[in-house]
Amino acid sequence: MSEIRPSNLALYLQRLGFDTAPPPTLETLRQLQRRHTAAFPFENLSTLSGEPVLIDLASIEHKVLQQGRGGYCYELNKLFLCLLQQLGFNAHGISGRVVMGQPEGAWTARTHRLSLVTLDEVRYITDVGFGGMVPTGPLLLDTSAEQSTPHEPYRIEQHADGYTLRAKVEDEWRPMYTFDLQRQEDIDYAVGNWYVSTSPDSPFAQRLMVARTGEGWRRTLNNGSFAIHRMGRDSERREVAEVEELIALLQSEFGIQVPANEHLKQVLGRLIEPG
Repeated sequence: MSEIRPSNLALYLQRLGFDTAPPPTLETLRQLQRRHTAAFPFENLSTLSGEPVLIDLASIEHKVLQQGRGGYCYELNKLFLCLLQQLGFNAHGISGRVVMGQPEGAWTARTHRLSLVTLDEVRYITDVGFGGMVPTGPLLLDTSAEQSTPHEPYRIEQHADGYTLRAKVEDEWRPMYTFDLQRQEDIDYAVGNWYVSTSPDSPFAQRLMVARTGEGWRRTLNNGSFAIHRMGRDSERREVAEVEELIALLQSEFGIQVPANEHLKQVLGRLIEPG
């Protein structure tokens, strides 16, 4: 088991609202997941800047805890899993295939990382790295019933190839990702991360994707389209047309310390160009 450095662990827990290490209980897991998605944004600035996305624990600690950044599933869920294990949770990493926005039954690449947690012989999935539709609470694995979270309801369907996670959006049960419980090692995540961060076919290399949650709301940014989605109310939307405005919004609305990278600024400028 990889361990977070003691100084970073204390900082990590403080960012999540804990002065001391909490016990490995279901209530702790619920608080950690809800607070994590609020404190640490989902973002893919590194892939757009052309920098390698390093997913060893030391690199993730430095980026997320010291540099004021967020990350995507291979970073956020790796860090979160290490935290859970250090707190005494019975947890390990699994992986899945993102099907959000795809035709029903689509079979996509295995490019999503999440975690399985077992508490008193009851299994849950936990995920803090799924962008604008990240579940904000742990979900019981072995039930097909609707499950509430601090945001949308979710449900898990079991089928021959594993499971499908669905979220209820506008009264429709939309598929988010499929997953199974196959054992995953660092090399499996390294392969998926390499594809996600370097392939020209990867959406992470094609557009800006940022998300963060809060009490009763989700904030999302797709290229220059910024939205605040409030539970039970209409979304607020606006377009961002200037790079400096975009960088200011990343800091003010998502808490991201945008690196001073001229190439990144040029890429962001192209992504928000009208038309």
